[in-house]
Amino acid sequence: MDTLVSAVLLGFLTFGVCSARKVSVSTGPLIRVEGQPVSIRCNVSEYEGPREQDFEWSLKRGGRPSINVISTFDSRYSDASLSARVAAGDLAVARLGDSEVELRIGEARPGDGGFYSCHTPSTDSTIQGTYKADVELIVIPDTLKVAPAPVAPVAPEGGDITLSCTVTRRLLHPTFLSVTWSLRKGSSPAELVLSLGPQGGVTTGPGYAQRYAAGGLRLAPGQDGLFSLVLTKVTAAVDQGAYVCTGRQWTYEDGVARSVVERHGEMGQVTVTPTGQSLNVSASSSSLGPVSLGETLSLLCQVGADNLDLLALGVTWLRDGRHIIAAMERDGVVLPAAVASNGSSGQGAGEVVLEHTGAGQYRLVLRGVANRDAGAYTCRVRAFIEATQGGGASGGGGGGGGRWYQAAEKISAPVTVQVAQIKPSYTLALSAARAPQATAEAMELVCHVTNIAHLPPWGLLAVTWEHTPPPGADLQSAHAIGSLDYHGNLIPGPGYADRLNSGMMSLRRVQPDTFKLHLLKTQEMDMGQYVCSVSAWIQDRQGSAGKLAEYLSTPLKVSWAPKRPSLSVVAKRLREASVGGATFEMSCSVTTKNLVEAGYSVLVQSQESIDSNVRTIMTLSPDNVLQYGGATDPNRRDSLVLIKSGPLEFSFRLAGVQLADRGFYWCDISGWTKQDAGQAWTQATSAESNKVKIDFQENGPSFAIALQADRSSVFPWETAKMECSLSVSGSSPKSDDVAYAVSWFFTRLRGSDAPSLLVAVDRYGVVRKDTRNSSSDVSVERSDSNTYQLRVHGTQDSDSGEYHCSATPWYLSASTGAWTQAQELNSAKVFLTVRFAVWESLKLPLLYGFTASLGVGLFSLALGLLCAHCCCRNTMHTPRSRNKLMDLEMD
Repeated sequence: MDTLVSAVLLGFLTFGVCSARKVSVSTGPLIRVEGQPVSIRCNVSEYEGPREQDFEWSLKRGGRPSINVISTFDSRYSDASLSARVAAGDLAVARLGDSEVELRIGEARPGDGGFYSCHTPSTDSTIQGTYKADVELIVIPDTLKVAPAPVAPVAPEGGDITLSCTVTRRLLHPTFLSVTWSLRKGSSPAELVLSLGPQGGVTTGPGYAQRYAAGGLRLAPGQDGLFSLVLTKVTAAVDQGAYVCTGRQWTYEDGVARSVVERHGEMGQVTVTPTGQSLNVSASSSSLGPVSLGETLSLLCQVGADNLDLLALGVTWLRDGRHIIAAMERDGVVLPAAVASNGSSGQGAGEVVLEHTGAGQYRLVLRGVANRDAGAYTCRVRAFIEATQGGGASGGGGGGGGRWYQAAEKISAPVTVQVAQIKPSYTLALSAARAPQATAEAMELVCHVTNIAHLPPWGLLAVTWEHTPPPGADLQSAHAIGSLDYHGNLIPGPGYADRLNSGMMSLRRVQPDTFKLHLLKTQEMDMGQYVCSVSAWIQDRQGSAGKLAEYLSTPLKVSWAPKRPSLSVVAKRLREASVGGATFEMSCSVTTKNLVEAGYSVLVQSQESIDSNVRTIMTLSPDNVLQYGGATDPNRRDSLVLIKSGPLEFSFRLAGVQLADRGFYWCDISGWTKQDAGQAWTQATSAESNKVKIDFQENGPSFAIALQADRSSVFPWETAKMECSLSVSGSSPKSDDVAYAVSWFFTRLRGSDAPSLLVAVDRYGVVRKDTRNSSSDVSVERSDSNTYQLRVHGTQDSDSGEYHCSATPWYLSASTGAWTQAQELNSAKVFLTVRFAVWESLKLPLLYGFTASLGVGLFSLALGLLCAHCCCRNTMHTPRSRNKLMDLEMD
C-alpha cells in the first residue's frame, strides 16, 4: 500500500515538473565584434495563460546593479542611459512568435558586454518552473584586416593566375579566420571559386570541384596571414573577370561556426588573351629560284605566340592547299602523307623529312625533287592547350584532366616552289647476240642504253619488247611480248604469257642500262621485226612513279629458212579375221620429216562402207592416255587393244569379231611438239593411213513365235491361261545357247487402243511387272526352253481385251563365240472375254432371302401359339337376370 501511494505521488510530481514554465536563451558566451549587429533570442514554453507572452530584458555589467534594457509591453521600461538608443532603434526587441522574441543591437559597443537576462511575467495559476534565463555577451574590438595583392591584368590562355590575399586579426578571444576567393563576370553576381577555413576545410564553387580535384586549383602556403590560390591552364571563357578576396572572423556557438565579421578586398580585373590573337605562322624557302630535278628543297615553318611554351603544336605542310606532304602531331609523331591525308597523298619523288629544329621551328626537307613537287606550299599550324577538369575551353570545350583542346589554327602565306623541267635523253642500240638459223634454235637480243643525260641519280629505267610478224602472217600488227617495269617486275604480253611463265622465253636486266630477250627454242611465228622501248621513271614517295621520257630503238629483223614438218602413215594387216569370233590385228607405222622430239596421238577409225559415217573406235593421246570412242560397245572394251609397239609404230587388236564389226579400219596420227616439259602440246602436222577391211559371212538360225489360250472366255475371279511358244529353224544351236527376252502386252476392250506392258522376262530370267489398277494379278512361267505361260489370276471385267507376246531371241554364235541378238518377234493377238453370269450372281441372294422369310414366318407362328396357350383362359358364362328391378336392388 505504501509503495502504491509513493508511485502516485511521484507521478503527480513528475507531471507537475514537466508542465512547469521554462524560459531559455542562446547558449553563451556570445562573442561579437564591435560595430557589428547582435541578436539574442529568448523563448518560453510550458506556460499557462494567454498564448502571447511578454518579455523584459535587463543587463548586468560586472559587480554593478543590473539595468533595464527593453520590454515588449512597457515602453518606459528602458533605463535612462539606454533610452536614446532605444528611441533611435539601435536597441530593439522583435517578436518572432507568441512565445519567442529577439533582442537586437544595431551596432555593438564595448559597453554592451555583460550578462543579459530575459524575464517573463507570470500568467500561470501557480508559480512553477523558471521565469528568466541569462546569457553572457562579449564584445571584442574589430581587428580583422584583409589586404589583397593585385593580380596581373592580362594572362595568356593556358597560363596560371595567382590570387594572394593577407587576412589577419588580433586574438583576444578564441575566434577563427577564413578566406574566400570569388569571381565576378560583368554585371553578374560573384560566384564562389574556393573558400578555406575556418578550421582549414576547403569548399569549392559549383563549377570548380573537378578542377580542384584535378589540380587546376592549387593552394600555396604563406606566412603572417598570407593565403594564395593558383589557377592553372586558364581560359577566357572560365577564368576571365574581376576577382574578390573575402576574409571572415568566426566563433563557435553550440558547436556551430558563426561568422561575426567579414571584409572584402578587390583584387582587380583579369583578361585572358586567346591564343589565336598572338599566334602567327610564316613559311620560307631555302631556295630563291627554281629547283632542279633531283636537288634537295628545304622549307621552314616559323611559329610564334605569347604563350608558345604552353602550346603543343600540330604542323602540316600542304601543296596547293590540298595535297598533304607531311604532318607532325602535337606529340612529335610524324605521320606518312597517306595517313595524314586519309588516303589523299601528295605526289613527288625522293625522300620527305619533317623535323622540329627549335622553339616554334619546323623544317620540311624534300630530297630528290621531281616535276610534281612544284606548287604553292603552306604551313598549317594547330595550337593545342592542355585543359584541367572544369576549366573549360574557349571554342574547343573543356576537357578532363590531361585532355587537350585546340585553341587556335592558322595557315601561313604560300611559298611558291618551281621545278626546272629538264627531260632526260639517251639512245638505244638493239642487236642480236645469237641469231637462229633454223626453227627450234635459240635466239638472244640485246637492248643497250647509251648517251644518258639529265637522268636523276635515282631515276629508273623500264623496257618493253615488241614483235611484228613477217608479211604473210595471220597477224602483221605489232604486239607486246612483255615488259620489265622500273622495279624489274615482269609483265607478260597477251600472246606470250605461257612461254614467259614456263621459262622458254625470258626478259632480263643484265645491267642497269642493258636488257636482254632470250628464246630457248624459236618457232616460225617468232620471225619478224623486234623493237625495244626504254622509258625513264622517277619514283614517288608513296611508291608510284612518273614517266619522264621514252625512246624506241631501230627495228631489228630476224628471219631464217623454215622447214615444214611432215609425216606419213602406213597401215598393214597383221592378223586376218575371216570368220566370226576371230581376232583382227593391224599396225600403223609413222615416217616423219623435220619433226624432232615430237609426241603422237592416234585415232583408230572405221566405217561400214566408203559412203557411210566414220566411227571413232579408240584414241591414244601424246601422253599415252587411252580413251574409247562413242561407237564402242562398253561390254566389248576388254576385246579392244591399242598400244605403242615401237618408237614410230602403233598396234590395234580387235578380238572376237562380229558381223557388226565388218568394214574399213585405218589410223589418223598427229605429231605434237612443245617448248618444254611443262608446256602444253602444240599440233605440228597430221596424216591418215590407208584402210584395212574386215569381211566375212555368217548365217544364223531363224525363229518363229505363236500364241494360244486355253479358252477365250472366263467368269470373274477365274484364272485365264495363255501360252507363248517359240520355234527355231535353220542352223539350230543347242538349247543352252539360246535365250529369250519375252514381254506380254494387253490392249483394253474399252479405253486406249495402245497396248500396255503387263509383264516382261529378260534373257536372264528376271521378271518385271507393270503397275496395275485392278484387283487381278498376273504371273509368267517358263514351262520349257521355248514355251512361256501367262496366267491372269482373279480376272475382272477390266481384264477383257486383246493379248499378245513379243520375244527377242539371243543365241551364242558358233563362229564368233559371242551372244548375238536376233530380230524381235511379235505373236498374233488373242481375245479374252470375262462374262457376267446372271443366275450365278442372283442365286445366292435369292436363297438367302427365302431362308430369312421362312424363318421369320415360323418364328411368328410359334410365338402366337405360345401366347394363346399361356395368357388366355376360358371362364363359365353366367346369364344375366331379366328382372331388372331385382338386379338393381342387388346392385
